[in-house]
Amino acid sequence: MRFLLTDEQREFGRSLDALLTAADTPAVLRAWAAGDHGPGRDLWRRLGDAGVFALAVPGAYGGVGPLPVETAVACVELGRHAVPGPVAETLAAGALLAGAGGTAADEWLPGIASGTAVVSLTLEGYGPYAPDADAADAVFTVTGDALRLAPGPGEPSASADPARRLFRPEPGGAPVAKGPAVRAAARAAGDRAAFATAALALGCGEELLRATVAYVKQRTQFGVPVGSFQAVKHRLADTLLGLEFARPLLYGAAVELASESSRPGAGAGSAKGSPGAGAAVAAAKVAAGEAGYAAARTALQLHGAIGYTEELDLAWWLRRARPLRDAWGTPSACRARVLAG
Repeated sequence: MRFLLTDEQREFGRSLDALLTAADTPAVLRAWAAGDHGPGRDLWRRLGDAGVFALAVPGAYGGVGPLPVETAVACVELGRHAVPGPVAETLAAGALLAGAGGTAADEWLPGIASGTAVVSLTLEGYGPYAPDADAADAVFTVTGDALRLAPGPGEPSASADPARRLFRPEPGGAPVAKGPAVRAAARAAGDRAAFATAALALGCGEELLRATVAYVKQRTQFGVPVGSFQAVKHRLADTLLGLEFARPLLYGAAVELASESSRPGAGAGSAKGSPGAGAAVAAAKVAAGEAGYAAARTALQLHGAIGYTEELDLAWWLRRARPLRDAWGTPSACRARVLAG
């Protein structure tokens, strides 16, 4: 059996690459980090028109999902271009709201599918912070078996990535759904958030490697490109191997998630998050997160001091790699889940 992307899936990735290349995402990132979310929201709407966010929303709410393989294709491209905003959280909200039921699904999922609604969230077991809550139209929190709409984004906290600000949502807010279905939906949403973050990390690592290879071909020392040095070649090869070993784990997790969604009785309102799929997602998350972070370390070492200057666009990817590695499951937590699964 051959596990390869279809022609349509590959063309989807190429179309997103073209869209994002034309969008000048470094300029969008700078505006987002400065508190100007307008260019970023415009880009989100264009991604919504391309069908990115509809991939995580069931057809009953205006989406076409869940389609995990296509979601992975999209998130790798979004990671390569460092698209700002709570991408993983908005995609995970598709599973959370559809599974929890209640009026919130009818109110928010159509907007998520179209790219007009930006959503952040926090789930028990993944930390108290909601990324980009100040730019979100809604911030959902799950405590026990209660799903709530936070009354405000809360106070910001320090973040290594200036274009990915962290907030502790204001407490309170009336429950929009309660019961065992909320717990099950939260487990599924945690898996979807970790899965999307793994794909973003893989894309981030790919771009860091691409930029570094281009740089070492141009930079010279002793009259020759530094990329011709054996030690540099070995470092780049190790980085490539890490990314390429993470890729099949990511798509293997996508297949597990797709199988979970297609099981009898696994409708839009019955997402549970199976142990097998969860372990596959954790394996993908730790592999992609570590590979992306290793790519950042390689990029910084081979670029030298110029690598972390504000003037170089590479700095945005360097700052993003470690937060993506640790978000929605640290390496140690993911390894423990793999062993348990």
